[in-house]
Amino acid sequence: MAPNALRRLRGEVSGPPIFMKFLTHIPSWLRNKYVLTAVGFTVWILFFDARDFITSHFRERGELKKLEVSKKYYEEQIATTQHELEQLKSNPTLLEKYAREKYLMKKDNEDLFVIRSENPIPANPNASR
Repeated sequence: MAPNALRRLRGEVSGPPIFMKFLTHIPSWLRNKYVLTAVGFTVWILFFDARDFITSHFRERGELKKLEVSKKYYEEQIATTQHELEQLKSNPTLLEKYAREKYLMKKDNEDLFVIRSENPIPANPNASR
């Protein structure tokens, strides 16, 4: 064995431990407990917290994309509905057809038969997501 190792086994330490040597090279302001606490808190908030900066940024970006797709869908639906409304206001025959198909209205001397499919198509394709 080396002489230093034998001294350490006997309890005769020849100088400060390696950890203490390492601490002497760190500036004193970095060893301050308040600085260490602030650094620890910042690291915790940025990386480990449930609402951390990194993952919430990507999560919110994905949610924003979904909302933009939904916004586009609803804008298209509004444009379609406004077009239908303009047609209904200008054409009484189309108004009667619309009332019969959408609201199942009928004339007094008619019978109405409704045939429904077992799997109706959802009105909003984004609703199932």
